[in-house]
Parts: sequence; structure tokens; C-alpha cells
Amino acid sequence: MSHISTQETAAVSRAAASAREYLSFRLGAEDYGIDILRVQEIRGYEAPTRMAGAPEFVRGVLNLRGVIVPIVDLRMRFGIEPRLDALTVSVILNVNGRTVGVVVDSVSDVMELAPAQVKPAPAFGGTLDTEHITGIATVKTGDTQRMIILLDIAHLMAQPELGLMDIATA
Repeated sequence: MSHISTQETAAVSRAAASAREYLSFRLGAEDYGIDILRVQEIRGYEAPTRMAGAPEFVRGVLNLRGVIVPIVDLRMRFGIEPRLDALTVSVILNVNGRTVGVVVDSVSDVMELAPAQVKPAPAFGGTLDTEHITGIATVKTGDTQRMIILLDIAHLMAQPELGLMDIATA
């Protein structure tokens, strides 16, 4: 039987406390992740009621147990051709006290990422808006590595063109 020192226990506790869990999902050929603490539920896609005057990437609203939830298609928001199929899901989020949904191609898994696995998003000199990207993680699965683009979903949902939230609360 091995003996674990207090110092080793403290080191393990610090490492566990600094690791964060993310829900990973796909949009087109790319993998994305959002903080799991923002996720309220994952639902199969159902067509929302379209709202007149809403931006094209706001698909509409759903009534979820008496709460009217705006649904944003992340493919359309990121300029990817819209597509719905049997794997398409809506991820219902709690963002700054508001419930919003995002449509994604599929949900992959929940993963724990240590800070060392997350690198800052590269600067593109103003040609690409990366303010809603918190970092890029590299995850090894078997013999393959994949990159996960980590999103600051609160910042993304607070963009003025969505009109969903007050930027000051994000």
C-alpha cells in the first residue's frame, strides 16, 4: 500500500480545481467547446417559431416548459452554410440569467481540460473577430489529435447584432 503525502494531495487538488469541463460539439468540420456550467440541457432539434425582423441566424423561439427561448443557429452565425439532419441538436444554455438555445451539428462529449492544454487564440490583426474565442485546446484521442475552439458563449450571445442580451451583463 502506498502512502500519499499531504503535499502530493494538495498538488492533485490544485490541478483538479484548475481543470475545467467543456461540452464539445461540431459545426461543419470543426470542433468547438463551451463551458459545461453554461449548459442547461441538450435536445433533439425541433423547428422553432420564426420571429419577423430577427437576424437570419436567429432561427426563432421555442416554448420550453413555459419559457420562451431564442434559438441561434451557430452554423449561420459563423457563416457556414446551414444544414439540418438527424444529428442536429439544440443546446439550451443559461447565459447571465437568460435562457438561450444554439443549434449545432452534433454534440461530441464532455471533456476536462487542464490549463496547459488551452492556448490563446492567435491574433489575426483585425481581419478576424476572435473576441468570443477563449482559447484553442489540443486533445489526443487514441492516435489522433484534434483541436477544439473554446467559445466564450456569454460574449458571443451578447453581440449587438443578436439583440439577445445587454453587453454590460455579459
